[in-house]
Amino acid sequence: MTKVNGKTEAVTGLNIAEIVEKFGYNKARVAVELNGNIVPKAKYAETVVSDDDVIEIVSFVGGG
Repeated sequence: MTKVNGKTEAVTGLNIAEIVEKFGYNKARVAVELNGNIVPKAKYAETVVSDDDVIEIVSFVGGG
């Protein structure tokens, strides 16, 4: 199993783009960290998640 934002999730075998979509995030407004490293947006579709990976998804919110 993989940890996404601190929770164990069944996302092993999915790529980062699929995970961002699965959790309802807007790809243009997030940053994704995989095992402590930022994943470039250009690599989302080719970066496949394995068991025991740790993912943090940070969503940018506008405001003032």
